[in-house]
Amino acid sequence: MKVVILGSANSIPDEEHENTYLAIVGEKRVALVDCVGSPVVRLKKAGIPLHALTDLVLTHFHPDHVSAVPLLLMDMWLSGRRDSFDIYGLTYTLDRLQAMMELYGWESWPEFFPTVLHHLPADELVPVLEADEFRIFSSPVCHLIPTLGLRVEFASGKVMAYSCDTEPCEQVVRLAQGADVLIHEATGAHEGHTSAAQAGEIAQRAGAKALYLIHYPVELPDKEGLVRQAQTRFDGPVALAIDFLELDFG
Repeated sequence: MKVVILGSANSIPDEEHENTYLAIVGEKRVALVDCVGSPVVRLKKAGIPLHALTDLVLTHFHPDHVSAVPLLLMDMWLSGRRDSFDIYGLTYTLDRLQAMMELYGWESWPEFFPTVLHHLPADELVPVLEADEFRIFSSPVCHLIPTLGLRVEFASGKVMAYSCDTEPCEQVVRLAQGADVLIHEATGAHEGHTSAAQAGEIAQRAGAKALYLIHYPVELPDKEGLVRQAQTRFDGPVALAIDFLELDFG
């Protein structure tokens, strides 16, 4: 049971950092959280077989989080997938996903595998999916459009929380309550976003054991400065989430 960071950048990536997305990996289920860039290439580099994907959770409908969903679905289809695929998100997100896929004419792709869209309510701690190795819950957070943060409870008893894109908000404090790891965005103190110091404060208030900063401006010459900023508010370990980082929850 592990989480693999497939991308860690904010909306502007570079050669070493893809836009933020990640994979929650178990033996029987593998769930992507968002999908950007070239997912087949990223998954292969991370050692995750394309056919192993079972679920896709979409946090919100901004291009730096959903732009590669059509490519992922097409590549799974062209690779011979026949098993059904589950996609989860708010109605706001899934309605736009369907409209995007209709532009690609996915309804006419011959022998396209079944896809099941799960519309999640905008309530706190909504069960998203339950597998033998992990359970995922969602809560709405405070971004520019309807957006979900996530809590993942592993069979080992360990917990990971993911803020996604958000201003500091109480929903993330509750999502991350007692979490072993909080992965929190650190874009900056802008509308709909959070600074590294504010992320540290959220981690402290939630009682999280460790904080990883993600969705940060990769063009910063001193990215480790973000860690130092978070450490002014959080007395636990802080690190930058980097591409292909693996976090063990076994």
